[in-house]
Amino acid sequence: MNKTVLSMALACSLTMNAQLHENKEIKYPQTRKGDQTDNYFGTKVPDPYRWLEDDRSAETAAWVKAENEVTFGYLEQIPFREEIKNRMQQLWNYERISAPFKRGEYTYYYKNDGLQNQSVLYRRSLTGAEEVFLDPNTFSTDGTTSLGGISFTKKGDLMAYSISEGGSDWRKVFVMDTKTKKLVGETLVDVKFSNIAWKDSEGFFYSSYDKPEGSELSAKTDQHKLYYHKLGAPQKSDKVIFGDSVKRRYVGASVTEDQKYLIITAANSTSGNELYIKDLSNPKGEIITVVDNFDTDSHVMDNEGSKLIIMTNYNAPNNKIVTTDASNPVPSRWKDLIPETENVLSPSTGAGYIFAEYMKDAISVVKQYDYKGKLIREIELPGIGSAGGFGGKKDEKTLYYSFTNYTTPGTIYSYNPETGASTLYQKPKVDFNSEDYISKQVFYESKDGTKIPMIITYRKDLKLNGKNPTILYGYGGFNISLTPSFSITNAVWMENGGIYAVANLRGGGEYGKKWHDAGTKQQKQNVFDDFIAAGEYLIANNYTSSDYLAISGGSNGGLLVGATMTQRPDLMKVALPAVGVLDMLRYHTFTAGAGWAYDYGTAEDSKEMFEYLKGYSPVHNVKEGEKYPATLITTGDHDDRVVPAHSFKFAAELQAKHKGTNPVLIRIGVNAGHGAGKSTTQVIEEYSDIQAFALYNMGAKPNRKK
Repeated sequence: MNKTVLSMALACSLTMNAQLHENKEIKYPQTRKGDQTDNYFGTKVPDPYRWLEDDRSAETAAWVKAENEVTFGYLEQIPFREEIKNRMQQLWNYERISAPFKRGEYTYYYKNDGLQNQSVLYRRSLTGAEEVFLDPNTFSTDGTTSLGGISFTKKGDLMAYSISEGGSDWRKVFVMDTKTKKLVGETLVDVKFSNIAWKDSEGFFYSSYDKPEGSELSAKTDQHKLYYHKLGAPQKSDKVIFGDSVKRRYVGASVTEDQKYLIITAANSTSGNELYIKDLSNPKGEIITVVDNFDTDSHVMDNEGSKLIIMTNYNAPNNKIVTTDASNPVPSRWKDLIPETENVLSPSTGAGYIFAEYMKDAISVVKQYDYKGKLIREIELPGIGSAGGFGGKKDEKTLYYSFTNYTTPGTIYSYNPETGASTLYQKPKVDFNSEDYISKQVFYESKDGTKIPMIITYRKDLKLNGKNPTILYGYGGFNISLTPSFSITNAVWMENGGIYAVANLRGGGEYGKKWHDAGTKQQKQNVFDDFIAAGEYLIANNYTSSDYLAISGGSNGGLLVGATMTQRPDLMKVALPAVGVLDMLRYHTFTAGAGWAYDYGTAEDSKEMFEYLKGYSPVHNVKEGEKYPATLITTGDHDDRVVPAHSFKFAAELQAKHKGTNPVLIRIGVNAGHGAGKSTTQVIEEYSDIQAFALYNMGAKPNRKK
């Protein structure tokens, strides 16, 4: 054991024996400083914790262990931590059933009895007998191996499914005979960012990268390829269909329902894609270009013979639906089917209809059209909130959709596309009384005068006296929209007297491409300004105060929290950055991070871009002697989306430079990734810790109304 490891162990021992209260200084592990320095356009930038990027080193493993011992030593002394965890388990323990879908002779659906780590895939035969079809809880003893995507052949005789181990984005793919439930063919390995698109029952298309040199969890993956796997053949003989001679970071494929066309999308960033089609009925058919640039986003939704139905934001920032003929599908030949409106469109197809879901100030409005573009009806939803679903095969007679908001657990409705009638299909029995809560939308002004929507939810009996524990959540990036949805974790927070506020920041997709672009590259500061203004609004209107405000966000939202707390450490009492992009000078050097450059730009683009990124990069803006809010950084050791080195380096900087007694801790999940596939146990434990930490550092405690 080297001196660094010994010093870590000693520091941990001291910390574990310390009395951890707000007025006591925490003894953090000693984190070695290296002498790494990088040169950007003549500016030298130290990177003393570069060694923490090596996720395979014993020194990094020892640091992770030491930090977790300090963090959990602190959390274990919070007197009401178990109370929160017990209530979360109690509230979580209800049966959850997904919308059903037909494949072949069976109807399939997911079900979780309550506290099962992973939901189970069930099916019913035509006689109505229920059986377990695939139980992911049997994949691993601790529930950390999860089911990824599933894909059935058109006949429903075969199903391919992927699994994720420890939360990693790398997948294994298995094929099952649905009649016998036995595996067939070879298991595919090293598959990443891929769906599975069957060509009849002969084989399927999938996407992946070459195995990277170095760490599989952090090494750069830059060239995505589309393969065809013939069932029964070894994976090593799989043919590259697209991406061998042309370099693209993200390549995806689907096959139209009639099995006529292979649809290929290709992109180098998370915004903008090329579009290609191939006629599968012609063995000698070539791949035909539909869109030859990355300026817009376009996706084939469906087809009627040779007529393609495409959703696009080409000349339509809020999206529209067009048609074109596959014989000459270029944009100049497109015809509007459903024109752009003032609200953002997110469509689906089912039962031979198009369902146009629009966002109006982040709230769902759904309209049903036929394939000629004729409006059939606006669908009457159960309330104000988020609706999703309406998808299905063309011959379906019944479709399903879900409805939720911040006080309404996700409820499933069946829908008759001919009459427009909705019928309650499945309402979860959650021990939560929605009538006791209020959820309202407000609009506030950001620094530059832009109006920003925010939804604030809380118990009706709360007094707006500035003393309510409040979590302000945001994301603000990648064209992603935050729409109202119910969460058990948020329900527990609100039960205990907390306010939950969600701001719809620029950078998201709530108001289309212009809204997204207004929070990208050298306009990224707009996002942080929007978030800061949200906190100021909550304080000015007596929902809370700086002593009772926590800011929260994950991934790009983790960047949001990191930038906000380093720019305005006085604004909040608690900061909760989760799986954050925190080193903005090096994010593009890990895994598929280079594909995020549309939103961020990179430090290599220009001197101006480098200086802009360095100006807000959380890792590079921790100031010596600054008093930062109580901070609990969360990440997972198997996060290969936003590698945990971001969080490691940010924690090291904070612990070295922070002044005062507010704890700055990092909680590193074991066998956990970016978030998807986490076991129920992992989620409950993590969020219980987060809420206990927040309340404890606000000097508050659970205040559940009995």
